[in-house]
Amino acid sequence: MIVESTPDPVVVQAIVWQTEADTRAFARRLAAHPALRNAFIELHGELGAGKTTFVRHLLHALGVHGRIKSPTYAVVEPHEVADLHIWHFDFYRFDDPREWEDAGFRDIFASPGLKLAEWPEKATQYIPRADLAIKIEAMLDESRQVSLSAQTPLGRELLA
Repeated sequence: MIVESTPDPVVVQAIVWQTEADTRAFARRLAAHPALRNAFIELHGELGAGKTTFVRHLLHALGVHGRIKSPTYAVVEPHEVADLHIWHFDFYRFDDPREWEDAGFRDIFASPGLKLAEWPEKATQYIPRADLAIKIEAMLDESRQVSLSAQTPLGRELLA
């Protein structure tokens, strides 16, 4: 489906992750895409929907080793693999606009690398338009209903 309410049409796809193995498989496919290197991906969903689980699988697929945790208290966790810079944001507790400048988030978003943001709605006025928005909804049967919205040409390339 293509929605044309913005200057660049938004491409929307819906998928279901029946199990965590489906989440891992999707993360691996996305990690293999060369355009991911400089993408900004927003992750939407309620607490426990699986946002951090998806990030963990994506980062492992990109070659990050060790424990991947949600940066809820630190707001951002940097990772580096070879020449790829990755920043995992969690804006759940973000409420001080001064923190945006003080922590150097403006510079991070202006630099090359992969940016992943959980709870982006808490920082909407500061962050750029995401290339890809992923909304994850936990269903009663433990599956996940996932909506993928490509909002830029790079995002459309990632979904192709």
